[in-house]
Amino acid sequence: MRYRAFVSGSTVAVVLAVWALVPVRLTGQTQAVPPKTITKSGTPPRTPWGKPDLQGTWDFRTVTPLERPAELAGKEVLTAAEAAEFEKVALVRADRDRNVPAGNVGDYNQFWYDRGSEVAGTRRTSLIIDPPDGRIPALTPEAQKKKAAEAEARRGVEMDTPTPGGWLDDLGPGGLRVRCILGFNSGPPMTPSAYNNNVQLFQTPDYVVILNEMIHDARIVPLDGRPHSTLRQWAGNSRGRWEGDTLIVDTVNFRAAPLMTTDEFSANMHLVERFRRVDADTLMYEFTVEDPRTWTKPWTGQVPMKRSDDSIYEYACHEGNYSVNGILAGARAKEAAEESSKKGQR
Repeated sequence: MRYRAFVSGSTVAVVLAVWALVPVRLTGQTQAVPPKTITKSGTPPRTPWGKPDLQGTWDFRTVTPLERPAELAGKEVLTAAEAAEFEKVALVRADRDRNVPAGNVGDYNQFWYDRGSEVAGTRRTSLIIDPPDGRIPALTPEAQKKKAAEAEARRGVEMDTPTPGGWLDDLGPGGLRVRCILGFNSGPPMTPSAYNNNVQLFQTPDYVVILNEMIHDARIVPLDGRPHSTLRQWAGNSRGRWEGDTLIVDTVNFRAAPLMTTDEFSANMHLVERFRRVDADTLMYEFTVEDPRTWTKPWTGQVPMKRSDDSIYEYACHEGNYSVNGILAGARAKEAAEESSKKGQR
């Protein structure tokens, strides 16, 4: 779905934690063998200059969670029957989230959700493939201390409300989304979310362009071997290269921690993304994040993307985003009222 909509960070977290919140009774616990191919739709095409043709619109929605649920610990891949069973549970869960009776369309405020209804084509139990347990590694002591301090500063504060005393540099953990700078599923890295799970790729011999539907953000990635810029950017500074038939995009120098389905990100991370066309209808997207100041070790996710014949339309957000002054003015007024109340009680 391509509509201008707004989803809280908590909603996004719920979507990707579906297995952790809904008991899934899977038939048997026999370890399945991963499918050798995602689809059998023919040989992937190539560009006139001989590189794999990655161009087009790709859909990365899925009900597979980012992290493996605790009840599936040690189980890497679902059988076909287990995958079908989980998809049924996911649909019931989605309707319950929307308070929609079975078979009903749902109310206006929910119609744009497009979380998907299928597990990833690999049938893995998590999008994270490394570490082998399918979980994000532990935070470092430094990151744990920082997270605790941020939680204390925001005690009793809603997701989309600025941190008390914060101005433009601190609109809260969803600040980039509130300000229409970056979308919650565009990252980078890209991860499935509540809606607008689409990306379009463009290629020339010298550049690749990654256009995310969410917030309509485009990364222009040079392939000519130039070094990284030292300028910090919202989506980081990306450089690309080919390794065989795999496009490698290396990104550093983020201006701030990018949005994703976890709030444990850092502007200091080193991101390596891999794009490989498995067949005519499947693009395998893989990403590795590394930041020794945030996590105790690197971790890797993998998201199979399906080719789509749909077009991507502009997600108009920043052009009409005149609410920042109101958001901040309201937050300051609330703080002043609370301070006045405290003084009156002394």
